[in-house]
Amino acid sequence: MGLISSLKKAFSKPYTTLSVAEAKDLLSSGAVLIDVRSAQEWRSGRASQAKHIPLDRLQTSPAGINNNKPVIAVCASGVRSASAARLLASQGYQAYSLRGGMSAWRAAGEPVR
Repeated sequence: MGLISSLKKAFSKPYTTLSVAEAKDLLSSGAVLIDVRSAQEWRSGRASQAKHIPLDRLQTSPAGINNNKPVIAVCASGVRSASAARLLASQGYQAYSLRGGMSAWRAAGEPVR
């Protein structure tokens, strides 16, 4: 393997970042949406199909997440969900991060409860 391909592999993301529309398509095909925000943020409004697993808890154990289904992580703006997706990908999950987080979800007019 050459130096350039080694560097590309070393710095490539092990997950994919999705738009709200792409996430909705994947969710309709059976993907799981996990919200990695704090409990207070979760209570302030969430996507109806989201499962709450705060990032700090996810870092110790992704228990309860089916590893046979794609997993989309969401946070407030996309930073923590990227960390969650990277972590999940390193554990063998097909992982995604929602670009723009719940801010993008709301801006797209998606339901929040």
